[in-house]
Formats: sequence, C-alpha cells, structure tokens
Amino acid sequence: MVDTQPAAPVVPLSPSGDSRVRTRARTRSRSRPRFSARLAGRAPAPPSPGAALHNISAATAVLLVLVAIGSVIHEPVLIPPLAASAAIIHCAPGLPLAQPRSVIAGHLLCSAVGYAVLAVAGSSPWAAALAAGIGLAVMTVARTPHSPACATAVVIVLNTPRPAAFVPLLVGSAALLVLAGWAASYARPRTPRYPTYWW
Repeated sequence: MVDTQPAAPVVPLSPSGDSRVRTRARTRSRSRPRFSARLAGRAPAPPSPGAALHNISAATAVLLVLVAIGSVIHEPVLIPPLAASAAIIHCAPGLPLAQPRSVIAGHLLCSAVGYAVLAVAGSSPWAAALAAGIGLAVMTVARTPHSPACATAVVIVLNTPRPAAFVPLLVGSAALLVLAGWAASYARPRTPRYPTYWW
C-alpha cells in the first residue's frame, strides 16, 4: 500500500546560538562609533593675531570706561559679571549668549531674581546658589540665556547692593557693553558683525 500522506515541510536550520551572538555583536559594533571617533572633534581655529588684539583691546577699553564712570559717580560700576559679558561679546559675538536681548534682559531678570531671593531667604551662600539656579531657569523660559547674569544674582544676594542704585547702573552698563561691541565690529575690516540680532 502506498503512503499518500504529504511529506513534512523542510525547515531550514537556524544558526546556532553562538552565531546569533556574533552577528548581533558585529551589528552593534557597526552601529556604534568608536570611543576615539567620539573624541575626534576639534576646537575652532584660533583668531589671527590682529583679530585677537582687536577683541582684547575693545573689551579692555569698555571695561576701563566702566571703571571711569564708577570713579566719577562714586559707585562700583564694574562688577565681575559685566567683565564676563564683555569677554563673550568681543570673543564670541555670534553666540546667542552674546546678543543684546540676552545680555540686557538676562542681567535685568537675574537682578530681579537676586533681590527676590534676598528678600525671602536673606544673604547666604545657599541663597546665592538658589538665586543663580532660579535665574538660569527664568532666562531659559524667557529665551535670554546669558551665563554671566547668573553671577549677577549671586553678587546681589552676597553683597546686598541698594537696588535703586545698582539696577539702573547694571542695565546701563550692559547696554554700554552692547554698543561697544557693535562699534568694535565695524572698526576693523573682516570682523564678524555684531550683533547677529538685536531682539
């Protein structure tokens, strides 16, 4: 009697467990860049000696102007955050941190945060750190990132300056830094124009 039952389908042999592991490992190695490749980025080329001298001279000049204004009105106009702002404006004029919107509004917002934290928590390093963090959050929401402004909040909490004198001088000095950066960018040919945007 002839067996009429259909033959069982032929099932291809699957690769062994070791083969599957090796295949997955090769796939992962191809999809992931090597650690050395991740570190392959390089810093931008340094500015020419003439450009570096121009930037340094312009930043130093505007800071000296702030010192002169302070000596005339007998108020400490030059504070560390403004020196940091000048460095960013003249050495990295294309960054969002350096644009007038961020420089002026950042210092103004962080000064408000600094005085608010000072009124609630008093003057202490803990309160100063909290003011810097809150100031950063406020600037992020307002789209006015400017890292030196966080230091402005710290200065206010630790040194407790009088707001009636400090805030107008701070905002005026920040505006002066912006105007100095704008003028310096046109004083030398082939210098990147500042600002990229005003507001």
